[in-house]
Amino acid sequence: MEQVTGSIRGHQPFGLEIPSGIYEDMLSHAEGDSKNEVCGILAGQGSRVERIFRGKNSDRSSVSYELDPRQQLEIEKELAKSGMRMLAIYHSHPMGQAYPSPKDIQLAVWDVVYIIIGLPGDKNPQVRAFRICGEKTNPVEEVLLKTTY
Repeated sequence: MEQVTGSIRGHQPFGLEIPSGIYEDMLSHAEGDSKNEVCGILAGQGSRVERIFRGKNSDRSSVSYELDPRQQLEIEKELAKSGMRMLAIYHSHPMGQAYPSPKDIQLAVWDVVYIIIGLPGDKNPQVRAFRICGEKTNPVEEVLLKTTY
């Protein structure tokens, strides 16, 4: 079982539980394109992830991502039908660290967990999760991310 932990300064612990199969799918997605950032959405109820939506990065860039707008609309429709909600947005940093870039912070408009998968060359992938609130002096707070069964 993989466990990535962090802390939230001044807040109650927040956790996001990801089944190991979904966690591995997210890593596989990130490792599948070593040139461009990949992106996707994790959905579920409460703090438990139940489904992954692999996204298409319409930016096709190694330093930025944008979920294809048509795909985003389809995902939102599916979530409304299923009663699930978006819990996290994930994306990769090819050849980079798993920390939000200034652009990541600027574009973080959803009240969800942001998961970044860093792929620093020969090393194992780094996975970190963050709450990002752009109006704060220190907008990034690392949160607890754990996989289950």
